[in-house]
Order: sequence, then C-alpha cells, then structure tokens
Amino acid sequence: MGGQPMFILSEDSQRTQGKDAQSSNISAGKAVSEAVRTTLGPRGMDKMLVSDDGDVVITNDGATILDEMDIEHPAANMIVEVAETQEEEVGDGTTTASILTGELLAKAEDLLDDDVHATTIVEGYHEAARLAREAIDDLVVDGDLDDESLVEVAESSMTGKGTGDVAAEALAETVVEAIRHVRDGRVERENITIHTQVGSSSSATELVEGVIVDEEPVHDNMPRTVEDASIAVIDGDIDLKESNIDAEYNVNSVDQLNAAIEAEENELRGYADALADLGVDVAFVSGDVEDRVAAYLAKEGVLALDGVDDLEAIAGATGASRVASVEDLETDEFGEAESISVRAYGEEDLTFVEGGAAAEAVTVFARGGTEHVVDELERAIMDALDVVTAALERGGVVPGAGATEVAVADYVRSHAATIEGRKQLAVEAFADAVDVVPRTLATNTGMDPIDALVDLRSAYEDDDLSGVISEGQTGVIADPLEHGVIDPAAVKHEAVESATEAATMIVRIDDVIAAS
Repeated sequence: MGGQPMFILSEDSQRTQGKDAQSSNISAGKAVSEAVRTTLGPRGMDKMLVSDDGDVVITNDGATILDEMDIEHPAANMIVEVAETQEEEVGDGTTTASILTGELLAKAEDLLDDDVHATTIVEGYHEAARLAREAIDDLVVDGDLDDESLVEVAESSMTGKGTGDVAAEALAETVVEAIRHVRDGRVERENITIHTQVGSSSSATELVEGVIVDEEPVHDNMPRTVEDASIAVIDGDIDLKESNIDAEYNVNSVDQLNAAIEAEENELRGYADALADLGVDVAFVSGDVEDRVAAYLAKEGVLALDGVDDLEAIAGATGASRVASVEDLETDEFGEAESISVRAYGEEDLTFVEGGAAAEAVTVFARGGTEHVVDELERAIMDALDVVTAALERGGVVPGAGATEVAVADYVRSHAATIEGRKQLAVEAFADAVDVVPRTLATNTGMDPIDALVDLRSAYEDDDLSGVISEGQTGVIADPLEHGVIDPAAVKHEAVESATEAATMIVRIDDVIAAS
C-alpha cells in the first residue's frame, strides 16, 4: 500500500473508541437515570413533559417519562428499553429498574478507572445478580395472599402516583375486587379493562361488572334502559345493499319512482322487523345504521348503537356471536345481559352493559377532574392491576420501602468474600449500587440519605428488617410489613435482571461508529 492509509468508513462517519466510548455511553445512561430519580416513592415528584405540538403529560411513572422524553442517544435508549421491559413484564418498578441501571453504570465507571477490565465487571455483575435473586426468594413472605395483602400490594403500587393517600386505599380495594372477579385458578387479566371519564373526583371511581361502550343510541326515541336484554352483535352496516356492478336505471314515470322508493323503504323496514321478530332488545353495530332503520327500531323499542369499535369485547362479555348482517342472525347467536343502560356524563353518553354473561368481564370506571388527572389515574390503576396479578401468579410478595434492597445488598456483600480475583470488586460494587433504592427513597421523603442507610443497616443487623416509611411531612425507619408496604417479588426480580443486562451491555461497548 506504499504507506498510504486505508479508509473504510465514509468521511462523514464518526468513531469513538476505548475509554472515550465507555465514558460517553455511561454518562448518557446515568443522565437518563437521574431524570427519573426524584419520582421514586410515595413522596416522589411529578414530571411535566411537553411535546413539539404542545401536548402535555404530567406523570411520575418511569416508563411514561422515558417514553415521552424522545431520547436519541443509543446507550441512553437502553435505559428506556429497561423501563419498557419492566412495564411489559410486571407493570411496575420501572423507576427502580432505571435508577438501579444508572447506579450500576456509575459503579462500573469507578472500576474501569481502577483498571478493572470490562469483562471482569460483567462477570461480577452477573454473579451478583444471581445472589440478589437468591436473597429476594429468601425474603418472600410466607402464607397465602388474602384480599387484605393484595390491597396492600395495590396500594403500595399506587401511593404517590397522583391518587392521594386516601384515594389510593379505595382504589386499591377496587383493583382487588376486579382481580377477584376474573380469577378462576389463574387471573384472566385480559377480562379487565379501564374506562376513564372526566368529571367528579378519583374517589368516584367504581367497578362495573360488565363493559362500557363509548357510544350513544342512534335515535333519540330509543329506550335508555333495558333489563334482561337479548343482544345482537353485527359486524357491518344496516343499510341498503349496494350492487357489485355499475348499472343505470331509467325512470319514466312517477309510478316507477314511487315503486323504487317503496322498495327501499320495504328493505329498510325489513331489517328493523327482522330484529324485532327475532326478539332482539339491543343491537351493537360496527358500521352505520341508516336513519330510517333507526326510526323503525325506535318504534319497535329496540336500542341500537352504531360505530362500536370493540365488538369482540361486547361479544366476549355477553356471550354473543358476531354476524356479518341481519340476514345471518339466529337466536342462538344472541348474547345476554341483566341490564343495559345509557347514562349521561356532561355532554357525553356512555352505555353500560352489566350482569349475566357480562359478569365474566369487568371494567374499572375511573373518574377525575381533568384529562391529566384521569390519564395519570389510568396509569396508576393499570400498574396496580399488573402487580396484583404478578403477586398472585409469580412468586408472592416481599417487604417494600427499600427493605428488600437493604437485605439484598447485605446478602450480596457477605458472599463477595467467597469470590476470588478482581471479580469480587464488581460483586461488592453491585451491592453498593443496590443501596441506591433506599437512599433515593430517603432523599425523596426528606430524610438524610446517609443517616437513613446507616439506621437501616443497623436495624437489619439486629434482625429487624426495616424500610423508609413516609409519615407526615417526612419519613421514619420502620417495619414495612406492619405499615402494609409490600411489593411483588416478581417486580424485584425483573428490576435486578433487566438492570444488570442493560448495564453490562453498555459497559462492554468500547467502540461507537456513527454513520452520517
């Protein structure tokens, strides 16, 4: 090559190597972690996120914050993926997973500065994560989960998420009642939906044993309440049939015109008569119901709703079969419900389908004073539903309020001495990183984080597993089980696993090539 340099990348490409690449990626991950740190715990603060077009989201849900932040840095996006995975798998603990990832990166940066190889750090972190999972399993509270314990799980998840301490307890009871309705051996989580409605306060949230349809009757004279309803679900239009071919008709007389109009009327009236003769009380239609058909149905006392998006939910809740047209409808394809009622909320009408076969599906009808309130309330209820499901189906519960993290850190630290070589340093660093959770809880509660951590460790050495409990305007070191602060073990497992995977992936990167 005659000493000539060989260029294999385009001139516009950028390349960062070695410690510069590691430092850049770790700094980006730590920055994202810091962005959500103040939202952790019952005294956590909210974030206001404003998009380019002026849409505003106010929340302290970690996954929502990171999703709305529009992060571009590829390493920082791995923290976003951690939160997304946590949300999808167990529904809560996104902030815990995010700040744990950031702290693992910070500790790894210190080790890299001390010339500990990245591979050694990765091996140590994975060994420590295994020990952490053992410690979590050892902390699982013995005994079956009764309704009282499940309410505590739900309340622990929702406290601090814009629900208010008083409302959180009532909402937690609603969540557990919803889970109880769909639990038959296992929790049929898909049978629970959430419907939000602006107006009233969050304390007005209630459980509807059925489904809610965001549609109103197609005619003002239709009944607004139907008891013991026979239900038809039609996936199409109730309108004049359209020809499949292009055709023109010449009308040469008034009699011919009248005959054509009468034929149309007979066809439309026939749809209404067919539904009435079959004994249909209520018809849910995905398409449009022609105005004249609506008028005929109103005269027959049949309630019809068109433009219904989720026919599958209606069919599943009522036991009805979806049909393509009125002609295809048979009586054995009807669904049933004890009550169908149309209720007015401000300028909106909502249709409630309750009882009968619909009792297999339930809806949490969430209320709030503004759109921002109901959006945050919906996120809180969704998380609570998921964590109660996780507690029932994936390994029970453990003490909350940072108590589990204190025990995990101590367990990992005590086993580090059995590990040879520099990997021991990584295991000890992992244990120190886990302490970030109780320290952050203490900070957000108004306590001194160092004093709080010392008190927590001292209590644990005396066989008194304690956590940071919010009380009044500050916090106290107390037993979380006595205060009803418990978390699903699955949430802790997922946070440890996802944070470890993300941190080790970022630490191993020593070369970043950015194309133009």
